Amino acid sequence: MGNSSRKGEGEEEEEGEKDAEEAEITEKKKEEEPEVELPLGVEELLESGDPVLDLSYRKFKRLPSRVCELDHLEKLYACGNSLRTLPDGISQLHGLRVLALDFNKMEDIPQAVFQLTNLTRLYVGSNRLMTLPPEMKNLQSLRCLWMESNFFMTFPRELYDLPNLKSLQIGDNRLKTLPSDLWRMESLRGLWLYGNRFDTFPKVLLRMESLEILDLDRNKISEIPSLKRLKALRLFSYDHNPIKEPPKVGEEVLVVGEGAAEFLEVREARKERRRKAAEEEAEELALAGEEPVIHGILKNSGSSSKQAANESAATTEDADVREEEPPVKEDDEEGGCGVTEYGGAELEYDEEGVEYETEELICEGEGFEYEGDELEYERAQMDYEYEDREELIDTGRQDEGA
Repeated sequence: MGNSSRKGEGEEEEEGEKDAEEAEITEKKKEEEPEVELPLGVEELLESGDPVLDLSYRKFKRLPSRVCELDHLEKLYACGNSLRTLPDGISQLHGLRVLALDFNKMEDIPQAVFQLTNLTRLYVGSNRLMTLPPEMKNLQSLRCLWMESNFFMTFPRELYDLPNLKSLQIGDNRLKTLPSDLWRMESLRGLWLYGNRFDTFPKVLLRMESLEILDLDRNKISEIPSLKRLKALRLFSYDHNPIKEPPKVGEEVLVVGEGAAEFLEVREARKERRRKAAEEEAEELALAGEEPVIHGILKNSGSSSKQAANESAATTEDADVREEEPPVKEDDEEGGCGVTEYGGAELEYDEEGVEYETEELICEGEGFEYEGDELEYERAQMDYEYEDREELIDTGRQDEGA
């Protein structure tokens, strides 16, 4: 009986292996099957000669193989389909700079993608990714990577090998900590970490002095240290964390979160008071026929009182920034911090700012936006028709110019 029992178990294992092999063969056959008739309008798109091809939301399970023949392509959008991989021939599209594959069913980034060495923007959000392969380092030109709404439990160190990466969107994953050597990503300007599982502020972020945008919304952080050492920081969002008041930040930083609206109002009122005081002082000196002296610096007598006042205000403000800590207060709600916009100078999201060609992918901000030479940052709800998502701070995904 014992022998027959073991024999039965062995037969079951063999049968299981056969079933797995048969399933794999079946899957390969499906991939080799002739393509079904293309959806209405796709044929014209493929023959248009346009460097931008948008095949989003076409219910593709496999990308049409003819796409691989379009060596003139610069931007390819294949969002919102049911793609699990891409044809190997995609690697021949050497001119491709933008590739959008979000809202598909990919468990891994297709290997063909890592041969697209001219890619500057890659969107793989809302898939089933858990890790990145070593081949990621091949994308040396990559400047913007969106990989939000996946299943990353640890920060992928493969990103360290991307020297030009400026914008990293890794919100809505499962991160609890960040590696202590994250500061090695010196080119990073925008970092989105919202919707993860941080319960303490990652201290390594205090060493990332080039960051201009930092988003930690929807975590479980109860205390945030002073961020004044982050001199380049221009926008910090901490909404939906158990924090009662804004952290200490530089005078030029917009903050979003509990108590942020009142904090910003107080800060602006203080600036205005200083400006008026400096202006009045300069006017009094001008009426008395004296040359205004500000902090021991003699201004040119030929300058007008208004110019002297402005210079006085700027100098006084800089001095007060070093001496005072901004007062902090209470509540706000998601996105309702009263912040309207941030005009930045350096960050890049899309080089030339041309919008997605598909209406359902265009997201319009309603709260605040960060607009720089290189990165646009808008707060709005993702406008994807087939799947509801929580409101994200950054939607934006505007395309590069043609």
